[in-house]
Amino acid sequence: MPATRQPLSVAIITLNAAAQLEACLQSVRFADEIVVVDSGSTDGTPALAERFGARVIQQDWLGFGPQKQFAVAAAGNDWVLCLDADERVTPELQRSIENALQNPSTAAFRFPRCNRFLGRYLKHGEGYPDWSLRLFDRRQAHWSDDAVHEKVETKSSVGELTGDLLHDSAESLAAYLTKQNRYTTLAAEMALAAGKRASLGRIAFSPLVRFIKFYFIRQGFRDGLPGLIHIAIGCFNSFMKYSKMLERQNSDAALR
Repeated sequence: MPATRQPLSVAIITLNAAAQLEACLQSVRFADEIVVVDSGSTDGTPALAERFGARVIQQDWLGFGPQKQFAVAAAGNDWVLCLDADERVTPELQRSIENALQNPSTAAFRFPRCNRFLGRYLKHGEGYPDWSLRLFDRRQAHWSDDAVHEKVETKSSVGELTGDLLHDSAESLAAYLTKQNRYTTLAAEMALAAGKRASLGRIAFSPLVRFIKFYFIRQGFRDGLPGLIHIAIGCFNSFMKYSKMLERQNSDAALR
């Protein structure tokens, strides 16, 4: 570890992540502190984290954005790297992070995330580079309050690091689809709360535009069948988000 770099905390939120967490913790042993905020795991996740020297805090689920911000606030250092339990820092990314923290040129950094889907790390389409802003000075950046599709908000310029963050959820396709169904419901609720409305045009054309963008322009076809399925699910998510919005709009109109 370079002696002159800024102290670094890693913040991870968990729920029944024992099967995935060990590889994540192994990949961030270079950090000065690991904080795990757990929301009631029953599979030994807290004990596993403590064996790796992590400080474990129990916190009832607040929603993705608020839960991650709670973890950031609980960290002991101002520079924080935020990860999910199914993510791993590659050696190249570790070197980039440590080099950047020796003399930070900005208060926030993003780097590419490489997603594993149906047994293959996607390198095109929606799956890559999937730029993720996860390393930041918490005095100048914070997580949004969004319950889903949360993001780091900052007025600072955002630097870019080399090296991939590997995302390997190891979940079945059925579990993935169940999660996407939940996410589209939350996304629809957020959009309606923000004053947005669904229309026939959005329902019909949003999936088509998304497919053209990611399968052809972003060359998702180069990831073979897993790439096609990944993008097709993304397009269906767009369709379902606006369909759920329309359902809610019609329901609200019927009550008036």
